[in-house]
Amino acid sequence: MKLRLSILLTLTFIANISVAQIVNPVKWSFTQTQENDTTILLHYKAEIESGWHLYGTELPDGGPHPTTITYTTMDGAETAGTIEADRSATETYEPLFEQLLTWYSGEVTFTQKIRITSPRYKIEGYVRYMGCNDMTCLPPTTEEFLFTPQATEADDASANPSVENSQSGIPASWTPVTSAIKQMDNAVSTAGRPLWYIFIAGFIGGLIALVTPCVWPMIPLTVSYFIKQEGNRRRAIRKALLFGISIIAIYLALGLIITTLFGASTLNDLSTNAYFNIFFFLLLIIFAISFFGAFNLEFPASWTTRLDAKADAATGFLGIFLMAFTLALVSFSCTGPIIGTLLVEAATSGITTGPAVGMFAFALALAAPFTLFAIFPSAIRTMPKSGAWMNSVKIVLAFLELAFALKFLSVADLAYGWGILPRETFISLWVLIFALMGLYLLGAIRFKHDTPVQYLSVTRLFLAIIPLSFALYLVPGLWGAPLKSVSAFLPPVSTQDFNLHDIEAEAVFDDYDKAMTYAKEQGKPVFVDFSGYGCVNCRKMEAAVFTDSRVKELLDKKYVFVKLMVDDKRPMAEPMKVVENGKQKTLRTTGDKWSFLQRYKFGANAQPYYLLLSPSGEPLASPYGYNENIDAFVEFLQQGLQ
Repeated sequence: MKLRLSILLTLTFIANISVAQIVNPVKWSFTQTQENDTTILLHYKAEIESGWHLYGTELPDGGPHPTTITYTTMDGAETAGTIEADRSATETYEPLFEQLLTWYSGEVTFTQKIRITSPRYKIEGYVRYMGCNDMTCLPPTTEEFLFTPQATEADDASANPSVENSQSGIPASWTPVTSAIKQMDNAVSTAGRPLWYIFIAGFIGGLIALVTPCVWPMIPLTVSYFIKQEGNRRRAIRKALLFGISIIAIYLALGLIITTLFGASTLNDLSTNAYFNIFFFLLLIIFAISFFGAFNLEFPASWTTRLDAKADAATGFLGIFLMAFTLALVSFSCTGPIIGTLLVEAATSGITTGPAVGMFAFALALAAPFTLFAIFPSAIRTMPKSGAWMNSVKIVLAFLELAFALKFLSVADLAYGWGILPRETFISLWVLIFALMGLYLLGAIRFKHDTPVQYLSVTRLFLAIIPLSFALYLVPGLWGAPLKSVSAFLPPVSTQDFNLHDIEAEAVFDDYDKAMTYAKEQGKPVFVDFSGYGCVNCRKMEAAVFTDSRVKELLDKKYVFVKLMVDDKRPMAEPMKVVENGKQKTLRTTGDKWSFLQRYKFGANAQPYYLLLSPSGEPLASPYGYNENIDAFVEFLQQGLQ
């Protein structure tokens, strides 16, 4: 049943490949009613879209996040009793969590009795909840509330008047212009990293996993088992096909778990969250050390022994599935680091279905040879024999893991402004890593489990040329060269202390309001760049387009250039309270502020996102997104000047 469900979900994901969108299936409203002179009732009403459900207030540990109501301020009041729902929750056993869970669909209202101890009471807090449907779950989401005496009404007002008043703190220059933007033609859409990128990366990862010492020797053994056991070639092919489908289902399930547990907004947050990026950095370092031969990452031997015994005892499809699961466990010491890197990259891409698509592609590449060699068994004789070359594959992968690890450390460093990994330091480390990789392939460096290289083969020579050439290519970047082919991975040029290549247009302002004030004084239009430290396409645009002489001249001389980082984690001196979709939110970081500005004033939430504004804040042209066509970008800038 689980396997059929996994295959069904796979087809659904592939049929609906799209860039993740922000969804909000649960709408909250907060009201209060007077019960008597000393008691009020606080009502928290959730309206849940069809097909979605909201988890209950009491769930067992280890499961999804329950609906909780937390009070941060309770002045002149105190709770009296527990929170009660206006109807009973639905109970169901959830196989994913292996727990009995409660949830609500449609509408539900939670009520809390409050005893008033002062006529001027103030009650603040937030509801934290988790909504799910049959395909995915939202990350735990927060909705803030505020209750005061003037908000007490017998009617069912959907929001507190005092909450709406907090919108007055928004500057006048933030007045929405979404209607004007929608009326403009020929808008260039903002493109995120496509799912095909993740699919291709996953497929390549599967091919690499094939040639590791844990998987390659298993191909002839497994195929021979099917052919010898059956004696019937047609039946052997059928079993090999089932074996391949089982491998795909097993690895796909891993991607589906990531997809189910995290929603689009959480995956986006992961891309710039310091703790997660540092965790990923350390994880990839551990993977690299393992591939270098210091230790093996593997499951306990008792697991594989017990599973192997069950596979031998089972018959039919169950036995084949258990064989595939045994292969997954046995090969984990080699495939684990590759899977880990792929899942990290897919999860932090911000696309909800990324992990599932990546794992499907990985498993497809991994499973294909087992099936193909069963159909064409004579082709097994053409396979290269196992040998020392497979350990060399692991060592090369270890160097690549080190290089990828630096990317995640860099994202955390940029988002929090630590300044520990500027561009020249990052490039220096990459030069060293890829130079060492080239020297290793030449046989100049040996590790513990390596076989001495008696002579240098032509294949090994050409393979060594690749990382050595790449290391040389990186060297000019130490003095500011744009390095366009790898710009998506490098820190921005603005972090470089020593730069001989002043060829990239750079922002003069990092504050929208200061830029608009300056634009009014100078009478110049404004170029607004909504960007992000974790935005891969933003780095590509900067390296491919902003380095063009025509673009640089226009941005430097004709526009006031302001860049706003929506994932800047630096805390604001004073939190900013706003109302969005009728709900109060507290903006605590600089990135929160600019992200809200982009949504509130311009009706967008993707990066990169470029705008041309008049000094009064009105749009001069359609917004421009990710498009590396330099002529089109120049035309966009000229259009604003006209």
